[in-house]
Amino acid sequence: MTTTYDCSIDDERARGLEHAQRAISENKCVVLPTDTVYGIGADAFSPQAVTMLLVSKGRSRTMPPPVLIPRINALDGLATEVSADARKLAEAFWPGGLTLILHAQPSLDWDLGETKGTVALRMPADEVALELLTLTGPLAVSSANRTGQAPAQTAAAAREQLADSVEVYLEGGPRPLEGEAGVPSTIVDATGPVLRVVRDGAVSLERLREHVPGVLGLGEVPTASEEPAPGTDPEATSAGSTAVSDADRVAGN
Repeated sequence: MTTTYDCSIDDERARGLEHAQRAISENKCVVLPTDTVYGIGADAFSPQAVTMLLVSKGRSRTMPPPVLIPRINALDGLATEVSADARKLAEAFWPGGLTLILHAQPSLDWDLGETKGTVALRMPADEVALELLTLTGPLAVSSANRTGQAPAQTAAAAREQLADSVEVYLEGGPRPLEGEAGVPSTIVDATGPVLRVVRDGAVSLERLREHVPGVLGLGEVPTASEEPAPGTDPEATSAGSTAVSDADRVAGN
């Protein structure tokens, strides 16, 4: 049965998180607040649950959802070939408005859609989201709206669009919080030898370059010295864009 919980009330928040954890374990979808807008989440390791998420939104497997994680040390369990520069950005901007596209761990039993072996990861700066992620582990999360509609800024607005396709709605008040801009996460493709921004967002290029000076801005072309070495896969630096498609208005969003 679909239920909404007011997370501003401690007891109701605890009941809501418990119900949401149970729903995730049963391959059902939940709606949760994040630091950008509301997201619809499902067990990242359940193909059935991810399919339900995509169907609820009215999108295809060509638009795979990003994955939200509860802590930075989950990075190495989900991604491989994480460069020192990618790690610097994660350490600087997680939790927060940065999504990193990385090579997915090939040994993991998951199916997020047509990702070309990549995964988009983010750690959100939202207490309710992090509490739930701590209980459930990584969640596939996309903006809580039907494709083509405006992303929901409250759980109530998400319910108007997603209705009974979601088991639990965690209402945490308006997102983003009052006084904060509703800017999506910045997405950085970290699958190649040079990090590059593939979507501008909450973290500016200037801030990224404070930690990794060589990050390429949106549309910038690498110099000859930054080009992939001969014999490397020319798809390597572009495959990551598939992992985000309309790309995580919640995450990542």
